[in-house]
Amino acid sequence: MKHYSDIIIAPVITEKSMAARSGNVYTFKVVKSATKEDIKRAVEQAFKVSVVSVNTLNTKSKRRRVGKYSGRTKTYKKAMVTVADGSSIEI
Repeated sequence: MKHYSDIIIAPVITEKSMAARSGNVYTFKVVKSATKEDIKRAVEQAFKVSVVSVNTLNTKSKRRRVGKYSGRTKTYKKAMVTVADGSSIEI
């Protein structure tokens, strides 16, 4: 079993993810090779909560320009984790 710090990279702090916290849904940036079961075990181990479900998505890169240079942003895997009622995660 992998250590949870090998799977969870960072929490996603956006307006949309903060609004979802009222429904016990927390969003994390995770490694691309992580499965839903890996993510569930990592969150339960790291934060000592009971996970109800895990939804994942791979983000697409976006085109960005800085002056005459153009490129693309990095892609990453995002996981939306729903915890049981009465549980919460302090980030």
